[in-house]
Amino acid sequence: MKKIMIVNTSHDQFDGSDKPTGLWLSELVHFYDVFQGDPNFQVDLFNIKGGKTPLDPMSLMPVTLDKLTKSYYENDVFMQRLNNLPSIDEANPSEYDVIYFTGGHGVMYDFVHNDKIHEAVNTIYNQNGIVSAVCHGTSALLEVKGSDNHFLIDGHTVTGFSNQEEVLANRKQYIPFELETELKVKDATYRKSKIPMKGHLEVDGQFITGQNPASAKLVAEAVKDALTAS
Repeated sequence: MKKIMIVNTSHDQFDGSDKPTGLWLSELVHFYDVFQGDPNFQVDLFNIKGGKTPLDPMSLMPVTLDKLTKSYYENDVFMQRLNNLPSIDEANPSEYDVIYFTGGHGVMYDFVHNDKIHEAVNTIYNQNGIVSAVCHGTSALLEVKGSDNHFLIDGHTVTGFSNQEEVLANRKQYIPFELETELKVKDATYRKSKIPMKGHLEVDGQFITGQNPASAKLVAEAVKDALTAS
């Protein structure tokens, strides 16, 4: 059995603002659903602080709440689980073949400088596991350094929510940094879809990243293919 750990945000608003944020629910659901019910995979959910996982209210709007995500949102058992998650502090990364970082703007505050995240990424990467993320979840990789003290994503091709998409989402004035810009600063090769908000996937060795909410299932399928082939 292959084991996957999913890490979610615990941060519920944009700093310096009363505007709420949190997990973009579909970015969890569309990944999770690819593995749900398959006895070959075990998927464990964590967040940063433990307990309730805040949801970005924008991800629950009729225009963004797709049928699959809505079915999970209305599932009391799943939501009870999501509201009572263990903290990443309780995880043992050495047990896992994959780490997957969900998005939502909350992660820009509690993923980037988190030592437990850095430790988990390095542990899984160094045992030839897969490091995956979608949308703002790629923020988790910005400050991770390898044993050579270089940024782990230096020289690797990744993707994540683009600067143009921040403008279209009307969030540029609230965010603490632009993910696309920061990934380039860390000398990663950043690629994106020519069409904003369209699903886009990048696979570079052990790194599997998706650009935006429409990319979560693409990331999951690529992870599953990689695990099945290994």
